[in-house]
Amino acid sequence: MLTDYLQEAMHRAKYKILEDGTYYGWIEELPGVWASAASLEECRRELESTVEDWLLLGLKLGHRIVPLGDIDLNISVEAGHLSG
Repeated sequence: MLTDYLQEAMHRAKYKILEDGTYYGWIEELPGVWASAASLEECRRELESTVEDWLLLGLKLGHRIVPLGDIDLNISVEAGHLSG
């Protein structure tokens, strides 16, 4: 289930090239989750790592995780366990 969430988040990622030639990536549904890097591929990797860290920290702290599509991790967290 965590892998599905991460994949769904990355499918929603948006990227743009900044004036200095670096790449900026973000996921609108996940406020504060963004990355920047010298290449698009590096930016994608950094963004994926940021989503992973954001997700794991949020689950550890008991924060509500923004549902993406039909993936709602809060159901499993509220039940006291994570499946998948």
